[in-house]
Amino acid sequence: MITFKPLQHLLINRGLSKGEFIKLVDIAPSTASKMWKDEYIAMKIIDDICNKLDCKLTEVIEHIPENKPNEEQH
Repeated sequence: MITFKPLQHLLINRGLSKGEFIKLVDIAPSTASKMWKDEYIAMKIIDDICNKLDCKLTEVIEHIPENKPNEEQH
């Protein structure tokens, strides 16, 4: 699973509201809504966010591994 929690923390730390973020990065409100729900968006948008906020990918998204059933041990 991909989460945008790091981005939410970054915006708080920089004192940016969601509205200011949307205008700064020039994304559609519907795209921002997907991000707040941890839904997938285009990699191009994530690249634009990193460029406009001058931040690293890990400051925007985080991968959370899915729980997998234990594999059979040999």
